[in-house]
Amino acid sequence: MSLIMSIMLFFSNINPAEALPSLIQKGKASFYSKKFNGRKTAYGERVSAEALEGAHRHLPLNTLVEVTNLDNQCSVIVRINDRGPFSKGRVIDLTHAAAHALGMVSKGIANVSLRVVGKGQAISLIPSAFTSPIAFQSMLEPVL
Repeated sequence: MSLIMSIMLFFSNINPAEALPSLIQKGKASFYSKKFNGRKTAYGERVSAEALEGAHRHLPLNTLVEVTNLDNQCSVIVRINDRGPFSKGRVIDLTHAAAHALGMVSKGIANVSLRVVGKGQAISLIPSAFTSPIAFQSMLEPVL
C-alpha cells in the first residue's frame, strides 16, 4: 500500500476494510497459546484452537482475511473475531489451526501478508435449522 493511501486512511474516519476491500498489510504473525482456549474474544465467542480465526487491532470484527506465510507461500483465510495482538511488531494473532495451516507452529512467529477478502456471515442468536433438534427438521423444510 502506498504511503499516500496510508496517510489518507490514518487521517480519515473511513474504515480500512470499507476503503480498500483488498487492503494488504505485512508484518509478523503469532498464534494463541493453549491457555486462551475457551476464553471469550472481543466478539463474545469462545476461542477454539480448531477454528480458522484471528485477532487484529483495527480491522472490523467478522472481516475475512487471507493470511499468507511469506516464507513458504502457504495461505489460509481467517475470520477476525478478536482484538490484538498486543505485542509490538505483530499484525495478527491466529488460532492454532490457522497457524498449522500456515506451517508456522514450530517457529511460533512468521512473516505474513494480510489481504482483506470480504465480510464473514453475521452471527445469529436465533437458532437455525442446523441447531434445531432432528425431530423439527421436517417442519423447517419448504413445502412443495
